[in-house]
Amino acid sequence: MLNFIENLAKEAGIMAQNQRKHLSSAGIHFKNERDIVTDVDRQVENFIKTKIAESFPDHAILAEESGVSKEHDSEFLWIIDPIDGTTSFVHDMPIYSVSIGLHRNGKPYAGVIYAPRLGELYSAELGKGATLNGTPIHVSTRDSLVNCLAETGFACLRAGLKENNLKHFCRIAPQLRGIRRDGSAALDMAFVAAGRVDFFWEMFLQPYDIAAGEIIVQEAGGRITDFQGGNDYPLGHGIVVSNGIIHDRVLEQLALD
Repeated sequence: MLNFIENLAKEAGIMAQNQRKHLSSAGIHFKNERDIVTDVDRQVENFIKTKIAESFPDHAILAEESGVSKEHDSEFLWIIDPIDGTTSFVHDMPIYSVSIGLHRNGKPYAGVIYAPRLGELYSAELGKGATLNGTPIHVSTRDSLVNCLAETGFACLRAGLKENNLKHFCRIAPQLRGIRRDGSAALDMAFVAAGRVDFFWEMFLQPYDIAAGEIIVQEAGGRITDFQGGNDYPLGHGIVVSNGIIHDRVLEQLALD
């Protein structure tokens, strides 16, 4: 199963990279004032869905642009973000990815994140660990905020939501060695899994943003909760992804008024 997902993510990533060369303003559409989708997003999503349906016709699929493709119950649910980081993709920045997660009986089972411009393939299957380009990866061991590099995002601002991440950012950023905002939640989680980044937090993400990253982080030894330390993520109370060691310190900061 994992080999199938890896090959599919690679093919989809190559398609996205090639189609980017032909992207014009006519192929860029607005979901709202700042949130965009391209014809390439839709083409890549359709390609992934078609390949899954051909090989696993009884499986359900949840995709960012087209929603749920099957209404009947299925043991397996594929959760797809064809291009996570569409803004970076449109602006010809390299930080975007294809994210394909697979749930079995409602729980993370396998996931692959492929960043074609970076040449990086992050993979995991339940109980088998996580890898980057076939090499095992593990979360970091840093245990103090001052030594940490963090990632965050601002989907809340792009959506124009009244509640946003700025208050948390302004409180946490001065306490860290550094902070990054790369624009792909899937890669933010992958970077935590690889030990490059010590933690990541964000508000108002969607299941397709985190489905592949969730199993990759878990298999790399990391921890994932909502802002209250529970499991109501990503829609309920935000999401915190960390090496586990620093996790409670991050939650303390997020809990401050």
